[in-house]
Amino acid sequence: MLTTHERRAVTTAAVMTAVLALLGAGLPSVAAADARPDLSRFYHQKIAWSACRGQDMPADLQCGQVTVPLDYARPGAGTLDLALARFRATGKSRGSVLLDFGGPGGAGVPQLAVGGKDFMGLTNGYDVVTFDPRGVGRSSPISCGAGTEDVPAQSGPVDESDPRAALGQLRQLAERCTRHSGPVLPYIGTINASRDMDVMRQALGDKKLNYLGFSYGTRLGAVYAAQFPDKVGRMALDGVDTLTEPLSEQGLAGAEGQQRALEDFLDWCAKDVACPFGQDARSAREQVVKLVDLLDRDPVQIDLGQPFTGQDLVGAISQALFTKQLWSTLEQALSQLVQQGDLSGVMRLSGIGMALPSGHRVADGLVAPEDVPTDNLPAALMAINCADDPDRPSADRITQDIGRLRAQYEEASPVFGRFRLTQVLMCYGRPKGTDFIREKVKNLRGAKMLLVGTRGDPATPYRWTVETARRLGSPAVVLDNRGEGHTGYATSKCIHEKVDSFLLYGSLPSDGSSCGPDGSD
Repeated sequence: MLTTHERRAVTTAAVMTAVLALLGAGLPSVAAADARPDLSRFYHQKIAWSACRGQDMPADLQCGQVTVPLDYARPGAGTLDLALARFRATGKSRGSVLLDFGGPGGAGVPQLAVGGKDFMGLTNGYDVVTFDPRGVGRSSPISCGAGTEDVPAQSGPVDESDPRAALGQLRQLAERCTRHSGPVLPYIGTINASRDMDVMRQALGDKKLNYLGFSYGTRLGAVYAAQFPDKVGRMALDGVDTLTEPLSEQGLAGAEGQQRALEDFLDWCAKDVACPFGQDARSAREQVVKLVDLLDRDPVQIDLGQPFTGQDLVGAISQALFTKQLWSTLEQALSQLVQQGDLSGVMRLSGIGMALPSGHRVADGLVAPEDVPTDNLPAALMAINCADDPDRPSADRITQDIGRLRAQYEEASPVFGRFRLTQVLMCYGRPKGTDFIREKVKNLRGAKMLLVGTRGDPATPYRWTVETARRLGSPAVVLDNRGEGHTGYATSKCIHEKVDSFLLYGSLPSDGSSCGPDGSD
C-alpha cells in the first residue's frame, strides 16, 4: 500500500511494479527438514530495549533489534539486524502481541509510533510489539536507487505497440535495482519473514506467538501458522489477503474494488452542492475518467519540471478511498484541482490527519523514516510479492495477452484498470517464486484464528476472507464487518472490541457473526 504524494509516488510505484520483477535475484532458501542447520545462536538472543531515537517519538515507545540469518539454510553466510519497537504492558504482562501493518513493504516501527493509540487497549495484558521486516525500513532496506522516475511505462505495464522493447528497457533498469539493494534481496519474501517472526517470538520470551496482522500481514500470519503450527497462540487477521490468486487476478480484484469505492464516494459527493462534479453521480463518474485522461495526455509540470499525470491522480484518489473518513478531504482536494487547477490537495492526500514524528514521511498511506530510500516501500512491495508468486509469464505470453488484459482491466475499472494492470508484468524476468503459500498454507491444525473481512474493502475483497478461512480449516473463524474501507480495526468500534477481546481473553465470536456499518454489533 508510494510516495509522491511526495511528488512522484504513484509513478515510482508503478515503475517498481515492473522493475523489481526483472531483478535476477534468487529465491529464499528454505532448509530441508533433514539438514537442520544450527540456529541456536539466533534463538538464544535477548533484546536490549532502549528509548527510540528521533525527535517527537513517543516517550514510552522502546526500540530494539534482533539478529536473524540472511539465509536460514546457511546461517553462517551472513546476518541481518531487524528493527523492533514496543509499548510496554500497563500492568503485569502475560507476554507480547506482535503487529504487522501490511504492505508488503510497510515499516512497523514508525507506524506504531504514529498510530500507537489504537493499540493501547491491548497493553492491558500485553507488550505491543512491531518490527520492520527484512528489506524494509531500518531492516536493511532495499532500493533501486535514484533515477527510476525516468522510466517509461509508468502508467501501464508495457507499450502495446512495442512490448518487447519496453521489456528490454526494464531489464536494463533491473541491474540498477540489484546494485542498490545489497545482499538481502535474494532472501526477501514471506517465507523468511515468517521465520524471522519465530526468532522474535523466542527473543521476546513467548512460548507461542500472539499476532495481529493487517492486509499483507494476514498472509504473513497464515504462512507463520503453516510453518510453526505448534507455536501459534491467538492470531487475528484483518483485511484478509488471498493465498491462491495470481498477481494478475489480484490486480483485477483491486481495480474492481477501488472502482466500487469510487462510485460509492461519487454517490455521496453528488448529494453535496460543493461536489466539484455536480449533483449527477453518473455524470460525475464520466468527469473523473475525462480528468484522468486529460492529465495523462497533458500532465501538469510541478517542482523541478516533473509531470503530474492522470495516473498520479489515480494513485492519490486511491489513498483516500481506503477509508470513508477521508471522503470530505478527497472532495475538497478534487474541488481545488477542478475549479482552481491547484494540485496541493491531491498531493497531500497520503499524509492527511497524521501528526508525524520529526524525520518521517508518509508513503502509500504508511509511515516511513526519511533516512530510508524513498522507493523502499514500492521496491519491497514488488520484491516480496514476486518471491511469493510462482507464476512467470514469458515475453511471448505478455505480447500475446497484453491487449486482451488491458481491455479486461479497463472494463473492471475505467479509472483504476490501467493503474493496476502493471501487476501483470510484476515478476517478468525473475526466477520462479515459491509455491509454498499456494500448496502448503491450508488445512491447518491448532489454535483458533479470527479473520476479519470488510464488505466494502477496496483492496482485499470480502470473498478473500471467506476463501482463506475455508483453506485454513477449523482454526479460522470469520467476523463480517459490514462497513467500508480497508480493514476494520481502526474504524469500527465493534471490530476493535471483538479483536481485543479475542487477543486478551481468548473470547472468539461465533463464526459468521457481524458488525454493523456504523461500528455497532
